[in-house]
Amino acid sequence: MSYYFAKTLNMRFEQAIDHVVSALKDEGFGIVSTIDVQDTLKKKIDVDFHPYRILGACNPRLAYEALSIEDKIGTMLPCNVVVQATTDTTTEVAAIDPVASMQAVANPRLAEAATGVQAKLRKVIESL
Repeated sequence: MSYYFAKTLNMRFEQAIDHVVSALKDEGFGIVSTIDVQDTLKKKIDVDFHPYRILGACNPRLAYEALSIEDKIGTMLPCNVVVQATTDTTTEVAAIDPVASMQAVANPRLAEAATGVQAKLRKVIESL
């Protein structure tokens, strides 16, 4: 089982960021954190890296459901979505598969909740 869903888009990096954020919003997700990996690596260790952003996506209702089932599940939240430039005109988007990541937690109720999140994230990636 793969731990992510991915799709390559024929669009520039910044355009892809806007497109992904909009698609996530359509499925009830907001962005609660953003990590600019390219900028961070340059500032911290003076390494040049391609445009790469980690978006921390959260659907509050689904997060609340998961936290109500398993209070330590916050260690695995939010759902990360990676947007990275593959060329000047193409961008790859990858989202965590919550079912795969939640396999580490032996709780059948949480597995059910993760299946709902999985369906929403898969829909986002497929809609791009």
